[in-house]
Amino acid sequence: MSRNVFTAAVIAVLVALAGAASVAAASQAPAAPKPTTLTFNVAFSPFEAIAANNVRNPDSPFALGDEIVFYDQLFSRGQHVGDETGSCVITSAPPAALLLNCTDVMRLPGGNITAQFPSQPGPAPKQLALTGGTGSYSNIGGDGTLVEFNQFHGKLTLHLLSLVAQGGAA
Repeated sequence: MSRNVFTAAVIAVLVALAGAASVAAASQAPAAPKPTTLTFNVAFSPFEAIAANNVRNPDSPFALGDEIVFYDQLFSRGQHVGDETGSCVITSAPPAALLLNCTDVMRLPGGNITAQFPSQPGPAPKQLALTGGTGSYSNIGGDGTLVEFNQFHGKLTLHLLSLVAQGGAA
C-alpha cells in the first residue's frame, strides 16, 4: 500500500471515530425540558397609589417617583392557587404620557416566579419578562401576558422556559 493511501485510510478512520464519539456524547446529554404554560384568572386588588414625590404638578394626580402597589389573587380552574405582589414606579408623568416600571412576585405552590414589565394605562395587554424564581421555578425564564378585562378581573398567561445549562458544566 502506498504511503498516501495509508495516510488517507488512517485519517478516514480517525474522522469516523470522532464522529461516533460526538454522536454518543450528544445522545447522553439530557433532553431540554419542554416549555410550560401557566394560565391564571386574576382578581385585582383595589387601585392604590403612593405619593412619594413632594414636587407635584397641580394638574396631575401623579408625579415622577410615585408608586402604585398591588396584591392580586390568582385562580386556576376556579381554585385559589396563589397571589402576586408588586409595585410600579412612575417614570414618566403628565403632562407627558404616564409610564410605569413594574416588578412582580407571584407566589405559587412549589415556589415563586419574578417578573418585570413596563405599564401604561389602558386596555393594551402588559408584556412581562420572567426573570427567575425559587423552588421548582428556580431555573426559569420566559415571558407572560397580563390582560385586564376591567378594574376587577384579568387573565395572566406565563410561558416558562428552563434556563438550566445543557450538556455539562461551564
